[in-house]
Amino acid sequence: MPWLVKEDKVLATVEVADTFVDRLKGLLGRSDVEGAYLIRRASSVHTMGMRFPIDVAYCDEELKVLATVTMPPMRVGRPRRRARVVIEARAGAFERWGLHPGDTLEVR
Repeated sequence: MPWLVKEDKVLATVEVADTFVDRLKGLLGRSDVEGAYLIRRASSVHTMGMRFPIDVAYCDEELKVLATVTMPPMRVGRPRRRARVVIEARAGAFERWGLHPGDTLEVR
């Protein structure tokens, strides 16, 4: 499984959703997420039907973090105009990882 990396520091394992079905389903129906979930070709997400709160990072095509938010279940996130990739993790993960807007990430 690939890794989510910031400045040569491994933050977490990452599951990449790059098919239509994977993007559509996302984290729905799961009781938890280990590591991160990366959704390509996305500018917003929702937590309708989710069982736990998540951290959301909106990134551009180069995986530069544009904004981060924490979303409780049953919410609809507003689209971010320049976002092309969304990264999701269990709420609190970004604080532990030291992830902030302006950071550039890699998938290795």
